[in-house]
Amino acid sequence: MQKSRINLTLDADLIEFIKEYAESQRTTVSEVFTQFALKLKRNKENDPTEIIITDPIFSESLLQTMERIKEGTVSWQNYDKVFE
Repeated sequence: MQKSRINLTLDADLIEFIKEYAESQRTTVSEVFTQFALKLKRNKENDPTEIIITDPIFSESLLQTMERIKEGTVSWQNYDKVFE
């Protein structure tokens, strides 16, 4: 998909928060806005993915996995090993 540029005007403290948040999540400010917009779009379209993501057990598992990735305690496996 071709990307286009958008200009936003935000309060300086909000900009700083978004930059810090993006850095802490090891992503970009652009990706933070992209994910936000996609969430809005999913909610509007009643995407079934939202049902899965809002499931408390799935959400907790996802957060735990993300934390393990950040800590470097995940043991990565190749596709063949996982789906033997």
